[in-house]
Amino acid sequence: MKKIAVLASAAILTTGLLAGCSSDNKDNANKASNATANADAGSAMKDGKFDPPITISIAKQQDENAGKYINGETINDNVLTRWGKDNLGINIETTLLGGDAGNYNTKLRLAITGSEKLPDVLPVYDTMLENDLIQSGLVKDITEDISKYMPDRLKEIYKQFPTSFNPIVHDGKVYGMAIAPNLTEGQVMLIRQDWLDKLNLKAPTTIDEFEKVIAAFTNDDPDGNGQKDTYGFDFSGKDSYNTGWVSDSVMIFSAFTGKNLPGQWYNDNGKLTYGSVAEGTKEALAKLQDWYSKGYLNPELATQGAWDALADFTEGKAGIIIGRPWLYGSIKDVEKNVSGAKVIMYPTINGVNGDKTYQAGQQNDGVFMFNKDFKNMEAFFVYYDKLYDAAFGTGDFKYGYAEGYDYDIVNDEVVFDPTKFNKPLEAAVMVGKMSFTKNTPSVDGTGKSFYDLANGVEANTGVLMRAASTDQTTRDGYVISYENSDVLLPNAFNGPPTKTMQTSWEQLTTMEKETFTKIIYSREPISAYDDFVKKWHDKGGTQITEEVNEWYTNASKVDVMTNMGLK
Repeated sequence: MKKIAVLASAAILTTGLLAGCSSDNKDNANKASNATANADAGSAMKDGKFDPPITISIAKQQDENAGKYINGETINDNVLTRWGKDNLGINIETTLLGGDAGNYNTKLRLAITGSEKLPDVLPVYDTMLENDLIQSGLVKDITEDISKYMPDRLKEIYKQFPTSFNPIVHDGKVYGMAIAPNLTEGQVMLIRQDWLDKLNLKAPTTIDEFEKVIAAFTNDDPDGNGQKDTYGFDFSGKDSYNTGWVSDSVMIFSAFTGKNLPGQWYNDNGKLTYGSVAEGTKEALAKLQDWYSKGYLNPELATQGAWDALADFTEGKAGIIIGRPWLYGSIKDVEKNVSGAKVIMYPTINGVNGDKTYQAGQQNDGVFMFNKDFKNMEAFFVYYDKLYDAAFGTGDFKYGYAEGYDYDIVNDEVVFDPTKFNKPLEAAVMVGKMSFTKNTPSVDGTGKSFYDLANGVEANTGVLMRAASTDQTTRDGYVISYENSDVLLPNAFNGPPTKTMQTSWEQLTTMEKETFTKIIYSREPISAYDDFVKKWHDKGGTQITEEVNEWYTNASKVDVMTNMGLK
């Protein structure tokens, strides 16, 4: 890391105990009223700040910094909220906070009925709920707001992801926008390299090689303890067989189905098809059934969620797990827990036809929607654009959001390792999650900064410096991700639920998950898949496919991008 001159930090750092946020409904209502009053007062920007200050109330699915705040800070009084107030004249206040996805959605639905106060800014992560909010009349059409207020830098980003508007377009009007659109990194195989070396094996590149490796990891005592207490492939089947991020099994399905992935829709020459009933899925299930019967797979795969499944790998019981490159940071304790353990990342295997295997490509994490009475869209865009300084390595957040929180400057050197801060921390504070985005905005795509570093680019920007500070294993994984970004397939259907989906989709997806799991567990014969496909079509699948394709045809005819000034 090159020595650099200390630059004045944009973050305002103060210490001491700060007042906690009240959860009282009356306080929340008063905050929302104050925001409206500020707007009515005609607040305007003066010298880069709104005067008088503006308050924007927000909803959050969860506070991911809970229990991790420092300096006595809270969700509504922290280094980032103070920065917004001091530098922009914008107060950001969380007035609706949900726990997990289900709890958060419930609170938003209560807000639709009037039982909860609907904040100004609503991150929404469920397409059914997005549609219900539009139908309720409680969220605003922001077509003109985007055209008028969205900064040019953000417009260039949103121009790249026109389909991200699909879920929130109704009758040619735009009722929201994707949260920080960006094609996220792809998945890699994380493999116990020490097990490969001990058993004189190479990392698998085909389905046959993969089977050979996981069989050996199960039967040939790779940990050398003389007991048969290991298995080959660790993944979760509790919620989906296509998690899209960690503990995933989608690679095995794609090996037989190509681009038809379970649980999502694929554009096959202009016609959308549903992957779970596509040709090849039966063969994939038969393979997984065979492997499970032989003990090659996570024995609790049907009951363990994506995060739960990591435990077996971290404890040294499993040999291969699949996830995004940052997963190494969550499982690397295996190298501490088990003497001699070493994890290396590899590309996912090729399919039976020799082509690469494909994965779900995520373009955004939910959408922003806005209270119909919200009058401060200009302030929202000013604040939102500033958050992107960290992604571009520019402006106030050149190295991170707050010195001493997610980076520090020690002896004129930018440091990202929190244990080496001037006031050391066990873990860096996730300042980016203190705003109204659940995840810090990024423009790095599938890992371009890591790829550039690997090809000799000098780490002379904040983004590259942060990438260079990452451990080598993770960096290698991101290079693999970037080099194989062509395997990422965003869901071809991302519109509002169709008419039949609203009444039948939950039943169909439940039947799908139960059938797949029973087949893998050998509780049903492989022929049960044929019965499932027939029932899927008969119980609404055929009608849904027609409706999805009708939506797809109509969606391509609506040019909302021009109306928003994004062409």
